[in-house]
Amino acid sequence: MTSHSISPAPTRRTVVKAAAVTAATADALAAAAGPALADAPAPAFPQGVASGDPLPGSVLLWTRVTPSPEAVPGSGLGADVRVDWEVAEDRGFARVVASGATTAGAAADHTVKADVRGLRPATAYFFRFTAGGTVSPTGRTRTAPAADSAAPGVRFGVVSCANYEAGHFSAYRHLAARADLDAILHLGDYIYEYASGVYPKAEDTVRTHEPRHEIVSLADYRTRHGRYKTDPDLQALHAAHPVVAIWDDHEFANDAWTGGAENHTPGAEGEWAARVAAAKRAYFEWMPVRASTEGTVFRRLRFGRLADLHLLDLRSFRSAQAKTGSGTVDDPDRTITGRAQLDWLKSGLAGSDAAWQLVGTSVMISPVAFGSLPAYLLEPLAGLLGLPAEGIAVNVDQWDGYTDDRKELLAHLSSRAIRNTVFLTGDIHMAWANDVPARAATYPLSASVATEFVVTSVTSDNLDDLLNVAPGTLSVVAAGAVKAANRHVKWVDMDHHGYGVLDVTAERSQMDYYTVSDKRDPAASASWARSYRTASGTQRVERVYQPVI
Repeated sequence: MTSHSISPAPTRRTVVKAAAVTAATADALAAAAGPALADAPAPAFPQGVASGDPLPGSVLLWTRVTPSPEAVPGSGLGADVRVDWEVAEDRGFARVVASGATTAGAAADHTVKADVRGLRPATAYFFRFTAGGTVSPTGRTRTAPAADSAAPGVRFGVVSCANYEAGHFSAYRHLAARADLDAILHLGDYIYEYASGVYPKAEDTVRTHEPRHEIVSLADYRTRHGRYKTDPDLQALHAAHPVVAIWDDHEFANDAWTGGAENHTPGAEGEWAARVAAAKRAYFEWMPVRASTEGTVFRRLRFGRLADLHLLDLRSFRSAQAKTGSGTVDDPDRTITGRAQLDWLKSGLAGSDAAWQLVGTSVMISPVAFGSLPAYLLEPLAGLLGLPAEGIAVNVDQWDGYTDDRKELLAHLSSRAIRNTVFLTGDIHMAWANDVPARAATYPLSASVATEFVVTSVTSDNLDDLLNVAPGTLSVVAAGAVKAANRHVKWVDMDHHGYGVLDVTAERSQMDYYTVSDKRDPAASASWARSYRTASGTQRVERVYQPVI
């Protein structure tokens, strides 16, 4: 399965002057606030620019050009237009190192990608596009370090679960303003598929989806992606840093699996295979992501000899979720990864010579039991997890619903003595710091074979949102009950929104958790909440009392 591997690398973190990031952010904000398309006779770039999947000598550039006012996302309208791109060492483009041209047409919703080659490893560059005399905003990107180089450190912003209607993307704005990040890791639910006013309810909606109805067709998914990328904070994030992204369920429909989804009605919403094909096509058009030869997102990026980043697709190959209480979560014929992907992951982990194995997984791998929660918390938590409240014990949409795959993977880590494996996770709209034991029932007497850092949502509802109470009012009770029943869970925050910053050195991997003051406030501030780290060789998390600066 070597076709999935992308041989990348960032090794050495070079801090870019803050002024460069600020300027890139300003360009993105200016683009978002630019003239209405109806007033623009020339091509325009209302969705900004982006870059992603950095390799040692290459990076993927992205934009979407609107050639004429009627050629809005998903319309299928508009003529083909030539799009030129440039990559330079300086913001003024006096030292251009690469350039080229491509065509934007309705067949790809007027999105374009340029896979730029021949760049220097571990180097910051600036890029822009031009169409019909119109110049796009300027973006900044960064290549990975050489694959065999000794990287002293790598630093990622880490995010997930950004529901457009549930709030503003302030977390993205604060990450865009940082000058010390090598890339952004987006762990899924970049968009949401729901109709307007469904999730959250209409009375709690901060702003409105486009289209208003649930997205099902190719035009729908394109339009929704286009709406998201008009957000100024999201544009600022993409203009400031390369993004490494995987999908989860809401890029398709809630609780997706190979044959359907909880939020898909066969017949009324067409065939599931057609909906998935439309969603994937729009995703690869609109995201700065390299697809594997199988048209999925599982792939591997390398950051020198410091870290390999294994990125998983946990929707395309999984079996249907088990019925709660059915006893089928342990069925060896059920899978969350699919056989080929699990073998690819095991082989990559065993064969890596990197100091750290970072695994991007869209849903939590740590075993967690919820059954001991008080009744008044059980129902809203079940609602958050998309499960029936009665008798809830585990979240069957996570690895808890597919225990045979998890058992095989964790046994592989143990038997092959694979050290320093850190799972990086989104999905659950909460922040967690966990040991990952091979046998949770006997932890801490049994060994922890990995660790897991889970980041909370950018805006998507968490427990206190659903309870409609102030943060910390009741969730502290739920968090305490979860920790008491799951001794490997060292921390859980059920009521804040924000992001993480993962800093990796040879000695440790540390996650700094940040929260935003109010997801409904477009000018929300951000503050450090907590930090946890895994020291090399320990396979355990420990609290740290200050963030990495």
